[in-house]
Amino acid sequence: MTVSRAAPAALGRVPLPVWLGIGAAWAVAIAAEATGSAGAVHHDSLLVGGPGLGLALLLFLPAWQVMIAAMMVPSSLPLVRMYAAASAAAPDRSRSMAAFLGGYALIWSAFGALAFVGDAGVHASVNAWHWLDTNQWLIAPSTLMLAGAFQLTPLKDACLRACRHPASFLQRHYGRGPRAGFALGVRHAVFCVGCCWALMLVMFAVGAGNLVWMAALTALMVHEKTQATGDRTVPVTGAVLLGTGSTLLLYAAYANGAI
Repeated sequence: MTVSRAAPAALGRVPLPVWLGIGAAWAVAIAAEATGSAGAVHHDSLLVGGPGLGLALLLFLPAWQVMIAAMMVPSSLPLVRMYAAASAAAPDRSRSMAAFLGGYALIWSAFGALAFVGDAGVHASVNAWHWLDTNQWLIAPSTLMLAGAFQLTPLKDACLRACRHPASFLQRHYGRGPRAGFALGVRHAVFCVGCCWALMLVMFAVGAGNLVWMAALTALMVHEKTQATGDRTVPVTGAVLLGTGSTLLLYAAYANGAI
Protein backbone atom coordinates (compact mmCIF):
# COMPACT_ATOMS: atom_id res chain seq x y z
CA MET A 1 0.00 0.00 0.00
CA THR A 2 1.29 3.45 -0.95
CA VAL A 3 -0.13 6.62 0.47
CA SER A 4 0.49 9.57 -1.82
CA ARG A 5 2.45 12.53 -0.46
CA ALA A 6 -0.02 15.37 -0.09
CA ALA A 7 0.88 18.99 -0.59
CA PRO A 8 1.54 20.82 2.68
CA ALA A 9 -1.45 23.07 2.15
CA ALA A 10 -3.74 20.03 2.01
CA LEU A 11 -2.58 18.58 5.30
CA GLY A 12 -5.04 18.93 8.16
CA ARG A 13 -7.94 20.08 6.00
CA VAL A 14 -11.38 18.54 5.91
CA PRO A 15 -12.86 19.12 2.42
CA LEU A 16 -15.38 21.95 2.36
CA PRO A 17 -18.22 19.77 0.96
CA VAL A 18 -17.92 17.54 4.05
CA TRP A 19 -18.33 20.54 6.36
CA LEU A 20 -21.25 21.76 4.25
CA GLY A 21 -22.87 18.32 4.46
CA ILE A 22 -22.57 18.24 8.25
CA GLY A 23 -23.93 21.78 8.49
CA ALA A 24 -26.83 20.98 6.16
CA ALA A 25 -27.72 17.89 8.21
CA TRP A 26 -27.87 19.92 11.41
CA ALA A 27 -29.88 22.62 9.64
CA VAL A 28 -32.42 20.03 8.48
CA ALA A 29 -32.63 18.53 12.00
CA ILE A 30 -33.14 21.97 13.58
CA ALA A 31 -35.75 22.94 10.99
CA ALA A 32 -37.61 19.65 11.49
CA GLU A 33 -37.67 20.18 15.25
CA ALA A 34 -38.70 23.84 14.94
CA THR A 35 -41.58 23.08 12.56
CA GLY A 36 -42.78 20.07 14.54
CA SER A 37 -42.24 17.70 11.64
CA ALA A 38 -39.53 15.64 13.35
CA GLY A 39 -42.13 13.50 15.09
CA ALA A 40 -43.49 12.36 11.74
CA VAL A 41 -40.35 10.27 11.13
CA HIS A 42 -40.15 8.87 14.65
CA HIS A 43 -40.22 5.09 14.36
CA ASP A 44 -43.26 4.87 16.65
CA SER A 45 -45.22 7.29 14.47
CA LEU A 46 -44.33 5.35 11.35
CA LEU A 47 -45.08 1.93 12.81
CA VAL A 48 -48.23 2.62 14.83
CA GLY A 49 -51.01 3.30 12.36
CA GLY A 50 -48.40 4.05 9.71
CA PRO A 51 -48.24 3.21 6.00
CA GLY A 52 -46.88 -0.33 6.38
CA LEU A 53 -43.39 -1.62 7.10
CA GLY A 54 -41.87 -1.19 3.62
CA LEU A 55 -42.99 2.39 3.05
CA ALA A 56 -42.35 3.30 6.69
CA LEU A 57 -38.74 2.12 6.30
CA LEU A 58 -38.33 4.19 3.14
CA LEU A 59 -39.59 7.25 5.01
CA PHE A 60 -37.42 6.57 8.05
CA LEU A 61 -34.11 6.01 6.28
CA PRO A 62 -33.64 9.59 4.94
CA ALA A 63 -34.15 10.94 8.46
CA TRP A 64 -31.70 8.36 9.80
CA GLN A 65 -29.13 9.32 7.14
CA VAL A 66 -29.47 12.97 8.15
CA MET A 67 -28.72 11.93 11.73
CA ILE A 68 -25.67 9.94 10.59
CA ALA A 69 -24.35 12.95 8.67
CA ALA A 70 -24.94 15.21 11.67
CA MET A 71 -23.73 12.87 14.42
CA MET A 72 -21.35 10.22 13.10
CA VAL A 73 -19.41 11.99 10.36
CA PRO A 74 -18.05 14.57 12.88
CA SER A 75 -16.63 11.71 14.95
CA SER A 76 -14.82 10.41 11.85
CA LEU A 77 -13.31 13.72 10.72
CA PRO A 78 -9.72 12.74 11.68
CA LEU A 79 -9.84 9.88 9.17
CA VAL A 80 -11.64 12.03 6.61
CA ARG A 81 -8.90 14.65 6.93
CA MET A 82 -6.13 12.08 6.58
CA TYR A 83 -7.80 10.38 3.63
CA ALA A 84 -8.22 13.75 1.90
CA ALA A 85 -4.52 14.48 2.40
CA ALA A 86 -3.43 11.01 1.27
CA SER A 87 -5.48 11.19 -1.92
CA ALA A 88 -4.80 14.88 -2.66
CA ALA A 89 -2.53 14.10 -5.62
CA ALA A 90 -4.91 11.56 -7.18
CA PRO A 91 -6.81 12.79 -10.27
CA ASP A 92 -10.08 11.26 -9.04
CA ARG A 93 -9.80 12.47 -5.44
CA SER A 94 -13.31 14.00 -5.37
CA ARG A 95 -14.93 10.80 -6.57
CA SER A 96 -12.79 8.80 -4.16
CA MET A 97 -13.92 10.93 -1.22
CA ALA A 98 -17.55 10.62 -2.33
CA ALA A 99 -17.13 6.84 -2.57
CA PHE A 100 -15.50 6.74 0.88
CA LEU A 101 -18.41 8.64 2.43
CA GLY A 102 -20.89 6.56 0.44
CA GLY A 103 -19.46 3.33 1.83
CA TYR A 104 -19.58 4.80 5.33
CA ALA A 105 -23.21 5.86 4.89
CA LEU A 106 -24.18 2.49 3.44
CA ILE A 107 -23.14 0.54 6.55
CA TRP A 108 -24.79 2.99 8.92
CA SER A 109 -27.95 2.93 6.79
CA ALA A 110 -27.95 -0.87 6.98
CA PHE A 111 -27.72 -0.64 10.77
CA GLY A 112 -30.59 1.87 10.82
CA ALA A 113 -32.71 -0.45 8.69
CA LEU A 114 -31.98 -3.39 11.00
CA ALA A 115 -32.84 -1.29 14.05
CA PHE A 116 -36.10 -0.20 12.44
CA VAL A 117 -37.08 -3.75 11.51
CA GLY A 118 -36.12 -4.87 15.02
CA ASP A 119 -38.35 -2.18 16.48
CA ALA A 120 -41.17 -3.36 14.23
CA GLY A 121 -40.63 -6.79 15.76
CA VAL A 122 -40.90 -5.29 19.26
CA HIS A 123 -44.19 -3.63 18.30
CA ALA A 124 -45.49 -6.91 16.90
CA SER A 125 -44.46 -8.69 20.09
CA VAL A 126 -46.27 -6.11 22.20
CA ASN A 127 -49.41 -6.62 20.14
CA ALA A 128 -49.17 -10.41 20.25
CA TRP A 129 -47.98 -10.94 23.84
CA HIS A 130 -50.33 -9.72 26.55
CA TRP A 131 -47.64 -9.76 29.26
CA LEU A 132 -45.35 -7.49 27.26
CA ASP A 133 -48.26 -5.26 26.31
CA THR A 134 -49.01 -4.67 30.00
CA ASN A 135 -45.33 -4.20 30.85
CA GLN A 136 -44.15 -1.87 28.08
CA TRP A 137 -42.44 0.23 30.75
CA LEU A 138 -39.62 -2.35 30.67
CA ILE A 139 -38.49 -1.43 27.16
CA ALA A 140 -36.98 2.06 27.50
CA PRO A 141 -34.99 1.41 30.71
CA SER A 142 -33.76 -1.88 29.25
CA THR A 143 -32.46 -0.03 26.18
CA LEU A 144 -30.45 2.33 28.38
CA MET A 145 -29.09 -0.58 30.42
CA LEU A 146 -28.12 -2.48 27.26
CA ALA A 147 -26.23 0.56 25.99
CA GLY A 148 -24.52 0.98 29.34
CA ALA A 149 -23.52 -2.68 29.55
CA PHE A 150 -22.02 -2.58 26.05
CA GLN A 151 -19.79 0.33 27.06
CA LEU A 152 -18.00 -2.08 29.42
CA THR A 153 -17.35 -4.88 26.93
CA PRO A 154 -14.08 -5.86 25.18
CA LEU A 155 -15.81 -5.42 21.80
CA LYS A 156 -16.41 -1.76 22.56
CA ASP A 157 -12.74 -1.32 23.47
CA ALA A 158 -11.52 -3.13 20.33
CA CYS A 159 -13.69 -1.11 17.95
CA LEU A 160 -12.87 2.13 19.75
CA ARG A 161 -9.13 1.47 19.41
CA ALA A 162 -9.55 1.11 15.64
CA CYS A 163 -11.48 4.38 15.49
CA ARG A 164 -9.04 6.25 17.74
CA HIS A 165 -6.00 5.50 15.56
CA PRO A 166 -6.99 6.67 12.07
CA ALA A 167 -3.38 7.02 10.87
CA SER A 168 -2.55 3.35 11.40
CA PHE A 169 -5.96 2.34 10.03
CA LEU A 170 -5.34 4.36 6.86
CA GLN A 171 -1.80 3.01 6.53
CA ARG A 172 -3.13 -0.57 6.57
CA HIS A 173 -6.15 -0.14 4.31
CA TYR A 174 -5.55 2.80 1.96
CA GLY A 175 -5.91 2.29 -1.78
CA ARG A 176 -6.21 4.74 -4.66
CA GLY A 177 -9.39 5.26 -6.60
CA PRO A 178 -13.13 5.31 -5.89
CA ARG A 179 -13.41 1.54 -5.48
CA ALA A 180 -10.71 1.47 -2.83
CA GLY A 181 -12.26 4.57 -1.21
CA PHE A 182 -15.61 2.84 -1.00
CA ALA A 183 -14.02 -0.25 0.57
CA LEU A 184 -12.19 1.96 3.08
CA GLY A 185 -15.43 3.71 4.02
CA VAL A 186 -17.20 0.39 4.50
CA ARG A 187 -14.37 -1.02 6.60
CA HIS A 188 -14.19 2.08 8.78
CA ALA A 189 -17.97 2.14 9.23
CA VAL A 190 -17.97 -1.46 10.44
CA PHE A 191 -15.67 -0.47 13.31
CA CYS A 192 -17.64 2.75 13.83
CA VAL A 193 -20.91 0.83 14.12
CA GLY A 194 -19.19 -1.66 16.41
CA CYS A 195 -18.06 1.21 18.61
CA CYS A 196 -21.21 3.34 18.65
CA TRP A 197 -24.20 1.15 17.82
CA ALA A 198 -25.46 1.03 21.42
CA LEU A 199 -25.30 4.81 21.83
CA MET A 200 -27.09 5.26 18.50
CA LEU A 201 -29.68 2.75 19.69
CA VAL A 202 -30.38 5.21 22.51
CA MET A 203 -30.79 7.90 19.84
CA PHE A 204 -33.10 5.58 17.94
CA ALA A 205 -35.15 4.93 21.07
CA VAL A 206 -35.68 8.62 21.91
CA GLY A 207 -36.52 9.41 18.29
CA ALA A 208 -34.98 10.82 15.14
CA GLY A 209 -34.54 14.56 15.31
CA ASN A 210 -34.46 15.06 19.10
CA LEU A 211 -31.94 17.90 19.19
CA VAL A 212 -30.94 17.63 22.84
CA TRP A 213 -30.10 13.93 22.54
CA MET A 214 -28.46 14.47 19.15
CA ALA A 215 -26.15 17.16 20.55
CA ALA A 216 -25.32 15.24 23.73
CA LEU A 217 -24.59 11.93 22.01
CA THR A 218 -22.63 13.63 19.22
CA ALA A 219 -20.41 15.37 21.77
CA LEU A 220 -19.96 12.09 23.65
CA MET A 221 -19.03 10.05 20.57
CA VAL A 222 -16.69 12.72 19.22
CA HIS A 223 -14.98 12.84 22.61
CA GLU A 224 -14.68 9.05 22.84
CA LYS A 225 -13.17 8.71 19.37
CA THR A 226 -10.96 11.80 19.07
CA GLN A 227 -9.84 13.07 22.48
CA ALA A 228 -6.95 11.81 24.60
CA THR A 229 -9.25 11.11 27.54
CA GLY A 230 -11.92 9.48 25.39
CA ASP A 231 -11.14 5.91 26.40
CA ARG A 232 -11.44 6.83 30.07
CA THR A 233 -14.89 8.32 29.44
CA VAL A 234 -16.28 5.01 28.18
CA PRO A 235 -16.73 3.20 31.52
CA VAL A 236 -18.08 6.38 33.12
CA THR A 237 -20.72 6.61 30.39
CA GLY A 238 -21.48 2.93 30.87
CA ALA A 239 -21.98 3.41 34.60
CA VAL A 240 -24.22 6.46 34.05
CA LEU A 241 -26.40 4.62 31.52
CA LEU A 242 -26.65 1.55 33.73
CA GLY A 243 -27.50 3.68 36.76
CA THR A 244 -30.06 5.76 34.86
CA GLY A 245 -31.65 2.71 33.29
CA SER A 246 -31.81 0.88 36.62
CA THR A 247 -33.34 3.89 38.35
CA LEU A 248 -35.96 4.33 35.64
CA LEU A 249 -36.69 0.61 35.73
CA LEU A 250 -37.26 0.62 39.49
CA TYR A 251 -39.38 3.77 39.31
CA ALA A 252 -41.49 2.37 36.45
CA ALA A 253 -41.89 -0.94 38.28
CA TYR A 254 -43.07 0.88 41.40
CA ALA A 255 -45.39 3.19 39.43
CA ASN A 256 -46.94 0.22 37.66
CA GLY A 257 -47.38 -1.81 40.83
CA ALA A 258 -44.81 -4.44 39.94
CA ILE A 259 -42.96 -3.95 43.25
